[in-house]
Amino acid sequence: MPINARIAEVTARIVRRSQDGRRRYLDRIDAAAAAGRRRGALGCANQAHAFAACAPTDKQRLQGGQTPNLAIVTAYNDMLSAHQPYERFPALIRAAAREAGATAQVAGGVPAMCDGVTQGEAGMELSLFSRDVIALATAVALSHQTFDAAVYLGVCDKIVPGLVIGALSFGHLPAVFIPAGPMTSGLSNDQKSKVRQLHAEGKATRAELLAAEMQAYHGPGTCTFYGTANTNQMLMEIMGLHLPGSSFVNPGSGLRDALTAEATRRALSLTALGNHYTPVGRVLDERAFVNGIVGLHATGGSTNLTIHLIAMAAAGGVALTWDDFADIAAVTPLLARVYPNGRADVNHFHAAGGMPFLIRELLDAGLLHEDVTTVWGQGLRAYVAEPGLGHDGGLVWRSPAADSGDPAILRGATAPFQPTGGLKVLEGDLGRAVIKTSAVAPERHVIEAPARVFDSQEALQAAFKAGELTGDMVAVVRFQGPRANGMPELHKLMPPLGVLQDRGARVALVTDGRLSGASGKVPAAIHVTPEAVDGGPIALLRDGDMVRVDAPNGRLDVLVDPDEWAGRTPQTADLAGNSAGVGRELFAAFRANVGRADAGAAIFAPA
Repeated sequence: MPINARIAEVTARIVRRSQDGRRRYLDRIDAAAAAGRRRGALGCANQAHAFAACAPTDKQRLQGGQTPNLAIVTAYNDMLSAHQPYERFPALIRAAAREAGATAQVAGGVPAMCDGVTQGEAGMELSLFSRDVIALATAVALSHQTFDAAVYLGVCDKIVPGLVIGALSFGHLPAVFIPAGPMTSGLSNDQKSKVRQLHAEGKATRAELLAAEMQAYHGPGTCTFYGTANTNQMLMEIMGLHLPGSSFVNPGSGLRDALTAEATRRALSLTALGNHYTPVGRVLDERAFVNGIVGLHATGGSTNLTIHLIAMAAAGGVALTWDDFADIAAVTPLLARVYPNGRADVNHFHAAGGMPFLIRELLDAGLLHEDVTTVWGQGLRAYVAEPGLGHDGGLVWRSPAADSGDPAILRGATAPFQPTGGLKVLEGDLGRAVIKTSAVAPERHVIEAPARVFDSQEALQAAFKAGELTGDMVAVVRFQGPRANGMPELHKLMPPLGVLQDRGARVALVTDGRLSGASGKVPAAIHVTPEAVDGGPIALLRDGDMVRVDAPNGRLDVLVDPDEWAGRTPQTADLAGNSAGVGRELFAAFRANVGRADAGAAIFAPA
C-alpha cells in the first residue's frame, strides 16, 4: 500500500525543516562511530576500574576487548509498580549476554518518580523536569565509554522520553528498550473513576476511596489505563525500539523473561563488532517520529506526548511542530478504545490483538512508513507478529488474527471508532493549546461559557467545596506552565469538574498546565502557550469573560470587545510558594531556562 498523501507530505515537510539540524546530528554520531571503540583506547588503570568487580569470565572477556559489552541503563525502583519488575532484569540480561559470549553491566540508574504518588502535591512540580534529569543521568551512565550497545529499562511518564533523549546523545550506540509489562487487571478504571467522583461530592469516605484505589493498583506492572506510561510503550514498539509484540506482556511470566533475553541478544547483534550495525541515531529518523505520531492518534494516546515527542525528536536533530500533529491527526482514524477512551484496559487491548493487529491495520491503510530501520532489522512489517512460547520454551512468532478479538476495543482501519485521531491543536486569541477529544462526548466538543479564573488548582478545589461553582463555565487555571512552576499535571481537577458536568453544566478547562494521560471526559484545552508567566493572553482573562473552546474547528477564543481586550495588561501571580521545598529550590535554573510547551518544554538546545 502506498503511503497516504498527507502522511507523505508532512514527512517531507519535516525532512526539509530538519535538514540542517539532522545533518549536524548525523555528522556528530558518525564521527563518534568512526573514532572506534573507546574501551580499547582507555588506559590500563581506566579499564581495570571498569571491570574490577566483574565475575572472572566477564573480566577475561572485557580484558581481551574483542567481545561486545552491553550497558544496562535502569530506572528500577520498587516504589513504582511499573518499575518493580526491573529488579530481576539485570541478572536476566547478564545471563543472556554470557550465553552469547558477551558481557553486560549496569552502567547507571536514573531517577523514576511516580506521578500517581505526586498528583496534587508539591513533588509534581518536579515531574516534567525529571525527564531532562533522566536524560542527563543517562549521559553520565554512558560517559565511561566502555560499551558497544545499550538496553534501557523504563516505562513511565517522563522516564522513557528522558531515556530516549539520553540515548540519542550517544546516538552512535545501538539501543533496545525493554518493557516490563502491565499489571494484571483489577478494579475497572470506570469504577475507580466513579468512586473518585463520589468522594469529591462527599458521598464516599476516604477509606472507601483508598480501598477502591488499592483494588485498581494492586500489583507489579504498569497501571492498566491508557495513560502516558502505556502510550510510551506503544511508541517504543511502533517506532522500532521494542521487540515486536512485547509492549503489553505481563511481568513475571515466562514469555516476559524470554522476550527480555531475546532483546539482550538483539542488542548485542547490532553492535559495530558484527555485520548488522544499527545505531539508535539512525533508527529514530523523521519517518520513525511520524510513525509515532500516527500511533498516538490511532490509539487516542496521552496528551503529554505532544510535548515529549518534540523534545525527543529535537535530540536527534528532527524538528517537529504541533502543526505536524494536527495534520497527521486529520487523516488518522481512531482504532482503539482503552480507558479513558473506553471501558477496556491495556490487557484487554493486548488480548484483542494489540500492537501487531494495530500496526498491520495502519500499514495496510498506508498510514505508516514501512521502510524504516528497526532494532528487529526487517522494517516495520516484521512487527506484525505476536510472540509466544514454543514447546521447548523458546520464542515463536505468529501472525495476528485477521479480525479483532473484540471490536468494542480494537478495530480495523476500514471500520474505525471515528475517522480522525483523538488529539487536536487549538489556536486563537488565547494562544495555542492541545485538546484530547477521543474520550469527550461529541456534544461537548464545543463549549462556550463564562470564565472562572484561578491561579492554582487548590483555589478551584476550594471554590468547588464551598459550593461556588454552579452553571456553565470555562475553568481557567493559569500560572501552571513550565516557567511558572514546572508545568504540573492537574489531574485532581478532573473529579470536581466531572461532578459539575454530570450535574448538567457545560464545563471546559483551559490551562497552561498539563493533565494526566488518563484524563478524558471533560473537554480541556491544555499546554496553553505562551504561558501566563510570560505574559501570554491567558493572563489577560477575567472572571465572566466569554470563552469559546471549539475542538472541531481548532479554535480557542475569548469573546470580548477587541478594543477592551487590546487595552488590558497581563495579571501576575505570587509564585514564591513554588520556589522552594520538596527540592524545588534545586530546579530554579530549569524554570529559568525551560523552553515553551510547543517546543518540547526542554532545557536543552536542539541537537
